[in-house]
Amino acid sequence: MKAVARLLVLAAAVAVTSGANAAPDAAAGKSKAEESCAACHGPLGVSVTDTIPNLAGQRAKYLENQLKALKSGTRKNDVMNAIATQLSAQDIENLAAHFSSQAPAGSDAKSPMLASLAKSPLVFPADFPGGFTKYHTINFPATGQVRYYFANQAAVAAAKAGKPIPDGAYMFVEVHAARKDAAGKPITGADGFFEADKVLFYTAMAREAGWGKDIPANIRNEDWNYAIFTTAKEQRPGVNQAECLACHQPLDKTSYLFTLKQMTDVAKK
Repeated sequence: MKAVARLLVLAAAVAVTSGANAAPDAAAGKSKAEESCAACHGPLGVSVTDTIPNLAGQRAKYLENQLKALKSGTRKNDVMNAIATQLSAQDIENLAAHFSSQAPAGSDAKSPMLASLAKSPLVFPADFPGGFTKYHTINFPATGQVRYYFANQAAVAAAKAGKPIPDGAYMFVEVHAARKDAAGKPITGADGFFEADKVLFYTAMAREAGWGKDIPANIRNEDWNYAIFTTAKEQRPGVNQAECLACHQPLDKTSYLFTLKQMTDVAKK
């Protein structure tokens, strides 16, 4: 009997030290979904746009495996990698239990976007390109685009001084279709970049005090907000800021910018 008791004690100790999770808790998963997932997938797994998959009614093990792969980075997705890294193993099991317990969504079903993500305070800069510095160019072969990157003086001055990018900063990107040759391939200029044809749209990010207060904490980029503008200089409807915020969220060490180094290099010339 003593030997059996010792074995039971040993088994309990192994379970504790091995980090075994509690049984999945769908109610806790619902709470976590409202906090971490609702901005894109809706609180019950019915997504907010046609470009984001529904999770309602998916098999729990499938959801668990995908979240684990996204957390580890073995499955690549800029938005979901940033979200999944913030989830514990127990969170993942709880979320899988919650979403799998929901009725599958109809093909036309959508959840409403969070108000703070469906509407952006950005306006098209009236003086553009005046007051802005062009600091970077990138080819996008997969989409046949070339993009020009601009920053206003508040951003450039901070970069030059080696300071975090402050409130009042405005970053702007012109997205052009590349000119194509007779074979339909983008034409590359002497500088190595595609030759620009027509403007397709603009992307922008800017920050002002308080702009981040209503953004979910797991995707908040301090006070940055985002927008896409049409060639008519109006915000494109139906844009979900959550996708931009989550993509930039891991960049807290570089003021949430992918191109801070390039801007700094130009600012210091």
